[in-house]
Amino acid sequence: MLELMKLVNEAKSIAIAGHVRPDGDCVGSCLGLYNYLTENTKEKQIDVYLESVPAAFSFLKNTETALSAAKTDMVYDLFIALDCGSRDRLGFTEELFLSAKHTVSIDHHISNTMFAEYNHVEGEASSTCEVLCGFLVDSCISKETAECLYLGIVHDTGVFKHSNTSRRTMDTAGGLLEKGVSASQVIDDSFYRKTYMQNQILGRCLLESILLLEGKIIFSCVSQKMMQLYGAVPADLDGIIDQLRVTAGVEVAILIREEGVQNYKVSMRSNGKVDVSKICCLFGGGGHKMAAGCTMNGSIHDVINNLSGQIEHQLMAYSE
Repeated sequence: MLELMKLVNEAKSIAIAGHVRPDGDCVGSCLGLYNYLTENTKEKQIDVYLESVPAAFSFLKNTETALSAAKTDMVYDLFIALDCGSRDRLGFTEELFLSAKHTVSIDHHISNTMFAEYNHVEGEASSTCEVLCGFLVDSCISKETAECLYLGIVHDTGVFKHSNTSRRTMDTAGGLLEKGVSASQVIDDSFYRKTYMQNQILGRCLLESILLLEGKIIFSCVSQKMMQLYGAVPADLDGIIDQLRVTAGVEVAILIREEGVQNYKVSMRSNGKVDVSKICCLFGGGGHKMAAGCTMNGSIHDVINNLSGQIEHQLMAYSE
């Protein structure tokens, strides 16, 4: 922690970036740190990079300043990667990371590859936003910064429902509420509120979902054709897998999105008996025990067969 603050204090130029296809924790931690540094430091060039910011997060301060293209002529004194498990997940900012004089990774994914010069990974933390709160001086956290950090915690805990929610998580969230954050606004606007189109896709995914392994697995697949039909982007699928997960009797929920010919983005959620991060790591992905993802090639049947085989193996071992 002291090393990070020393690097921040000494740096004249700082880049902040998250992973590709940023979710709530990624956006919240990146904008939260950006707001904190711009509000509490002087004479520094600070840039925040995000591939895209979902419209549901547009109420956060400085969403419009996030850069979606790298400043290729910049060599930053310090590059801070947030909520990113591996260097390749930085996407278009990877080259900026490689050229930076110093690099830091702050994360909570147990599958983090420790790719930076300085790595601070707390696998037991609910979110990167929770980890980040431990670095910041509480009296210097503004309401706007607190909103970003609270949003990240809300999203990675499923509104405090997931097993990664601890007493520390609740204490941290409570401290952010004391900054003036409206919990109902952040939760409703960024987590629950859906457009009519998003509800249509949710309904279709539920209608076309399939149960496997005597109801222990539920999966649904979103094709490119479906995405085009509804004019949807990946962020419009947020929340679908969580709705699949709460199906009675299900141990693992799988949402599969077609990205190209025989190429699929897989998201997995567990209800406790299966460690989905171990499964996703086998296929080049990662995440947490209860929530993980990966990219897989082959037919949809190949993908499901490979995943269900690994799930069945863990369930058999669990029952022994």
